[in-house]
Amino acid sequence: MIRFVGQKLEGGIKLSEARDYQEECLETLDGLETGAYLVVMATGLGKTWVFTHVRRRGRVLILSHREELVHQPEKYYAEQGCSFGVEQAKEFSDGEEVVSASVQTLVRRLDRFQPDDFDLLITDEAHHSVAPVYRKIYDYFQPRLHLGFTATPNRADSVKLGNIYSKVVFQRDIKWGIQNGWLTNIRCERIDIGYNICDARTTAGDFNQGDIEVAVDIRECNEVIADIYRKKAVGPTIIFAASVNHARRLQELILEAEVVTAETENRRDCLKRFEEGKTPVLINCMVLTEGTDLPMVRTIIICRPTRSAAVYVQMVGRGLRLYPGKEELLLIDCVGATRMPICSAPILFGLDPEKVGDNDRFNGRLITELQEEAEQMEVADFTNPDAWRVNAELVDLFEKNGNYDTHGVDYTVCANGNFICSIGDGIRAIVTPEDITGNSSVFLRGKQGDLYVKKDIPVQDAFDDMYEILSSSFAAKRHLWDADRCRNWGKQLATEKQKAFIQGLFDEDFLSEIDFASLTKNQASRLIDRGLEEQRSRRG
Repeated sequence: MIRFVGQKLEGGIKLSEARDYQEECLETLDGLETGAYLVVMATGLGKTWVFTHVRRRGRVLILSHREELVHQPEKYYAEQGCSFGVEQAKEFSDGEEVVSASVQTLVRRLDRFQPDDFDLLITDEAHHSVAPVYRKIYDYFQPRLHLGFTATPNRADSVKLGNIYSKVVFQRDIKWGIQNGWLTNIRCERIDIGYNICDARTTAGDFNQGDIEVAVDIRECNEVIADIYRKKAVGPTIIFAASVNHARRLQELILEAEVVTAETENRRDCLKRFEEGKTPVLINCMVLTEGTDLPMVRTIIICRPTRSAAVYVQMVGRGLRLYPGKEELLLIDCVGATRMPICSAPILFGLDPEKVGDNDRFNGRLITELQEEAEQMEVADFTNPDAWRVNAELVDLFEKNGNYDTHGVDYTVCANGNFICSIGDGIRAIVTPEDITGNSSVFLRGKQGDLYVKKDIPVQDAFDDMYEILSSSFAAKRHLWDADRCRNWGKQLATEKQKAFIQGLFDEDFLSEIDFASLTKNQASRLIDRGLEEQRSRRG
C-alpha cells in the first residue's frame, strides 16, 4: 500500500495537511512542560516537517551537524512566512525568528547570543547529542523546551541519551511505517562477495575503519560489486563504500557513477544530477546517511560492513521514502566471512539476522515476510525444552552486561524484548526493554487491561518497582514468580486448565509440536506468556 498526501515538491511530497501521526506528534509536543524530550521517527516519516511545525512561543534555535541539514528546514519556515537565519561558516544570523546553526560553527559564536535568546531549542539527528561540542551549547542556552529528533533508536557505542533527554515522548519506527503504508517495503538480497573481516577490530562499538578498508577494498571483491550493480540494481542506486579510497576504486569499475564523500566540493550539484536522472548511481562514504532526501532511490547496495544498527538504519533510510512508481526498495547486503555478527536487513525490524536462515531463504523476500517467518520460528522454538535454559541464560546475560538486578523474578524474554512473568489469574508482570534514553516502563496487565502502569523510568528502577509490587501484593503467589520457588513448583505437570488455555492460543501446527503429556506447569506458564504477548503484538 502506497499513500501520498498533497503535491510533489522537489522530488518529495509536500504535505498540504499533516499526516495523522504527525498531527498526533505535534499535539503531544504542544502539551509538554519545560524540559528536554526526545522524538524517535524513522527516516521518511517527515521528522523535519514535524519539528518545523511545532508551535512557536518565541524564537527557535535548530542545531545540526552537517552542511545539508542546516538549510533543510528553511523551505518549511518560508511557507509559514517566518524569518530564517543561518549560523554556518560565512553565514550569520541577524535576530530572525528561527536560527538554524551548524554545531561546529555555533560553539565558536556563543558570545553573539544571550542564554535566554531562544524559547525552543531543536536538535536534529539528536543521537549525536552526547558529544562535547553539543554539551557546551546546551550548557550555555536556557530554553523553555529542548526537543531532540532522531531516526536512530540506538548508538553504536551503547551510550544512552538519558543525561540529555528525560524521556522519549513520541516514537514511530520503520516497521510501523511500512505496515501503515508510509514507507516502502524492502526486498532483500544477501550476497557473499568473498571478503574476510574476521580479524577486524572494533572501535566505539563498530568495526575499525582502517581494518574494514583493508579487508574490503580488494580488486576481486570490487569487481563482484560492480557486477552485482550491473546485473541486479533497479533504477536510481546508492552504493555505500567502506572508505573514500574504496569509493574511488568502485567508480573505476562503474564509470557512470559519481563519488560523493566529505571531500567532494559542490555536493549539492552532484545530488541534483542524481535527482534529475543524469547520474544513475552514487557511490559514497558515509555522507548520505543523514539529512539527504532522495525518495527516487530504488536500490541500495551496502558494501560497508557494520556492527552498528544505527549506521545500518541510516544507510537503508535513504531508500525508504515513497515515490511515484516505486513499489519497493531493493536492498543488497554484500557480506563475507566474519567472527562477529554484522547488521543486515532483519535488524530493521529488531530481528536476529541468523534467524531468517541462509541466503536461499533470505534472497528475494520482502522484509515483512522475513519478519513474520522469524517471529513464527521464535515462537515454535520455545516449545523445545532447551529454550527454557536459553531463556534463563538470556536473563543472566542481560544482568551481567548492564549490571542489572532482576531480583530473581522468573521472567521470560519475549521476541519484542519484553520481560514477562505470569502470576496467575491472567495477570502478567511486564518490564519493557530500555529505549535510547535508558528508560523502561512497568505494566501489571490483567485480563481486562492494565492494573498498574509506570512509564519512562530507569531500567533498574523498573525492575525494582516490579519486585516491590510482587513482594507486597503477590507474596502468596511467590511460587509463580520467584525463580527459585518456580523450579520446584514448575516441575509439576501442567494443569488441565493451563493446557486448555494453550489450546486456544496457538494454531494446530504449533500445538502439534508440544508434548502435552510431559508439559510442566513452568513450561505451560511460559507458553501462555509468549502466546498472549504475540497476540498483543499482532494487534499492534
